[in-house]
Amino acid sequence: MKNQMKNKYCLDEKDWQRAKAALLLAKNFGLIPDDTVEALEERRKEKNEENRHKQEKGELFYGPYFYTPPMYLQYELTRFRLDFVQPSEKIKQLGVCPSFTREERLNFYENNHDLFGRYHGDYFPFEDVEQIIEKRLREEAYDKLIQNILCQSD
Repeated sequence: MKNQMKNKYCLDEKDWQRAKAALLLAKNFGLIPDDTVEALEERRKEKNEENRHKQEKGELFYGPYFYTPPMYLQYELTRFRLDFVQPSEKIKQLGVCPSFTREERLNFYENNHDLFGRYHGDYFPFEDVEQIIEKRLREEAYDKLIQNILCQSD
């Protein structure tokens, strides 16, 4: 059963464990009520049904008309990450998304200067990329939360 599920979602063992950790984190944050694979499949079926109804009614919507299991898993994992990186109201209310000082953002800028260069060797000023840096720092914080869950399950 375990291998069958990993194969259904086209993931190797490491990625499967990471996906399950992200689902657990989303449940802990209240973004989903249930982190089980069965619940994931139920949400996928509901989304596909919702899209089918919209399509029948001629409503405009974005994204695929039908989600396969791997597509839907990626959709949810991306949505959870974005809810954290660009804090959704739910995440803001929980107070789990860190804030970073100007000094921390400047430090990231200085330590990763190569990320902010252009083709001709000049660099974007810090002020122009400050929001991007904030999001990158939140991505790192999110990844650490996932890693903590993985370490706890070992």
